[in-house]
Amino acid sequence: MAGDGSNIARANLLPLWLAAAALLGVVPARGADQQSRDDAWWTGPMLAPSAATLPQGHMLIEPYVYDVISDGRFDAHGTHRSAPAEHDVGSQSYVLYGLTDRVTVGMIPRLAFNEPAGAPHSSGVGVGDLTLQAGYGLTHFQDGLRMPAIALVLDVTLPTGRYEHLTRSSNGFGAGAYTTGFSIYSQDYLWMPNGRILRVRLDLTYALSSSVNVQDASVYGTPEGFRGRADPGDSFTADAAAEYSLTRNWVLALDVVYQHNDSTGVRGSVPGAAAQLRSDSGSAYSIALAPAIEYNFSARIGALLGVRLYPAGRNASASVTPALALNMVF
Repeated sequence: MAGDGSNIARANLLPLWLAAAALLGVVPARGADQQSRDDAWWTGPMLAPSAATLPQGHMLIEPYVYDVISDGRFDAHGTHRSAPAEHDVGSQSYVLYGLTDRVTVGMIPRLAFNEPAGAPHSSGVGVGDLTLQAGYGLTHFQDGLRMPAIALVLDVTLPTGRYEHLTRSSNGFGAGAYTTGFSIYSQDYLWMPNGRILRVRLDLTYALSSSVNVQDASVYGTPEGFRGRADPGDSFTADAAAEYSLTRNWVLALDVVYQHNDSTGVRGSVPGAAAQLRSDSGSAYSIALAPAIEYNFSARIGALLGVRLYPAGRNASASVTPALALNMVF
């Protein structure tokens, strides 16, 4: 509900958590007490990808299933406005391959099924947009050196999901645009005072999208008979994540994500309308938290259960997203 103080409380706890993690991380344990990296198993946090490229000839497969439960929006003033809950159930899978020790290539296919509030659900499971990805490892983490792993990543999202000519809005699964993302990923290891490892990541991404021809009802809110174009805004995302090796098998993880989206504009006409249809979404930002718990069966196979939530934003949806993932390296 608007004015709910719980959002403010969660936001105020975030700087304290980050400060505590930073203070603990820079206090070294004695060498004999430090956990070995071979003793720590990981799946990775819920949202931040790894800067470590795969060894040549190895493959990573990580399918996710999730339910985006939207319960309102943050308006232009950042106030949460409640709305009836709706569900967007989906799946996306990371399929990556080590082309060389420094180059990792792969793809991220997506599936979705939408259940909007007060409207018919999707007529079936739909294919979403497909992302192709290539990463180059600039540096690799090595014990005894203070150089984190750093990678440059290029991804291109192809408009394979349906976005226009919709008989119902819930059948929209894509954006219709070609989107190119430029990222720099980093990953480091810190030893806590008790000798356990805190693995940290910082991923920065800037993405830009092509203009889109739009006809009839679409994911851009256009009506039947519409003819025109949509111009999705560029976006910037910063994801800071940490994983604490509680035991060899169990890991606690947290992502803190800031995302800014430029305004998306729609221009076109509808037969019989007196004026051209023009709309702008306005710029938007959101802050997301994604706590998770990992259980690792071995150094190569692990499972993650987490939830993403939004304590703050502007011109952005508010949602809670439980997710389950299985991470496998071959």
